Amino acid sequence: MATGRRVRRPRSPSSSFAGRWSVLSAVPAGRLRRISLLLALLLVAVAAWNYLQPIPAVAATASRPTQFTIGGAPPTLPWPSAGAAAVGVAGLGLIAASGDVAPTPTASVAKVMTALVLLDDKPLALGESGPTLTITDADVVTYKADAAAKQSVVRVIAGERLSEFAALEALLIPSGNNIAETLARWDAGSVAGFVDKMNQRAARLSLKRTTFADPAGVSFQTVSTPGDLLAMGMAAMQQPVFAQIVKLPQTTLPVAGTVYNVNAVLGQSGIIGIKTGSGLDSGANFLFAATATVDAQQVTLYGSVMGQPTLDTAFNAARALIGAMAAGLRVRKVVARNDVVGAYETGWGSHSDLVATADVTVVEWPGMILRQQLDANAFTVERPVASGTPAGKLHIALGDQQFDVPLITAGSLNPPGITWRWLRINFL
Repeated sequence: MATGRRVRRPRSPSSSFAGRWSVLSAVPAGRLRRISLLLALLLVAVAAWNYLQPIPAVAATASRPTQFTIGGAPPTLPWPSAGAAAVGVAGLGLIAASGDVAPTPTASVAKVMTALVLLDDKPLALGESGPTLTITDADVVTYKADAAAKQSVVRVIAGERLSEFAALEALLIPSGNNIAETLARWDAGSVAGFVDKMNQRAARLSLKRTTFADPAGVSFQTVSTPGDLLAMGMAAMQQPVFAQIVKLPQTTLPVAGTVYNVNAVLGQSGIIGIKTGSGLDSGANFLFAATATVDAQQVTLYGSVMGQPTLDTAFNAARALIGAMAAGLRVRKVVARNDVVGAYETGWGSHSDLVATADVTVVEWPGMILRQQLDANAFTVERPVASGTPAGKLHIALGDQQFDVPLITAGSLNPPGITWRWLRINFL
């Protein structure tokens, strides 16, 4: 007898669900309540743990580039055909040089360092005469020997009394070689001791290619480069008394009478100093400072030319360089008050811009790099951070120009709400 095979039919979804429900329904009601309670307690525990966790500190992000190159092409500078030169700008520092050259004799430009060391040791404020020195027999001997050698001298007599200010005038205006030695002995007790101080000061200025062998620049072993002399001149012009003296066209001394500045182009092309140096076989040198109006702002330009055939050639080279530098410079506002320089963004959706509280105007030379660094506070927003809260600074550097711009929050930063603290959901 034939037997039939039983066909297994698939269960419908409803029957499967019903099966599972039947299993769950088989769980005692009391046990289900306990499971539900445990799950609820677990969720509450997780939420409570989240809530009690510290609120993360909020750091600012910058909205400005860390650096950029000043646009434009640097102008072609009219370097002298002989010797070497370097130019710079107050704030920017050295901006260009005619080439890498070996140190050469400075001649009387060395007296700038003599004055700088003296003013370091015996500071003078504007309007002060300073202590008095008395010309000795040794000073008179030096004067007579230098005069016999046809050097640049200032007449002195034994017993003459000179204030420090007057002695600096005698050093820098008519360029008295004998006065340089007189000041060296007065300050350090000996010429050799003073020369040591000159070289120590040069080291502090990082004049790595400069050596002083005497305070007047008569020695061929007193050598430097245009770039080093430029840095020395910039440092000296930061001394108000020095800047005042080198700008004087003439002065009157007790014994020598009226003496005139050897800087024959003082007042021309904006020149306000600093020092000439000539008389050695190595040629004429001129370290100069000048003012120029750039974009309605007064800017101080510096330059140094060395190894020129004559002082007139050095003067002409200086005037040409001043004109070319002034044409290539720009003065520009790179940060304005209330400029947005960054922002705070919280994980729970609160936002505040970070704004500058001051303007920053810089002198620019094409091709130089301007650097910006955001140094902003991080806030733990456990309570509201009000609009206008100090929030760090923006540091800006271009050449030797350094600025720190104070920053504040433009809006308020609010602490997270309960929902975020429970769930820690990042809404950004």
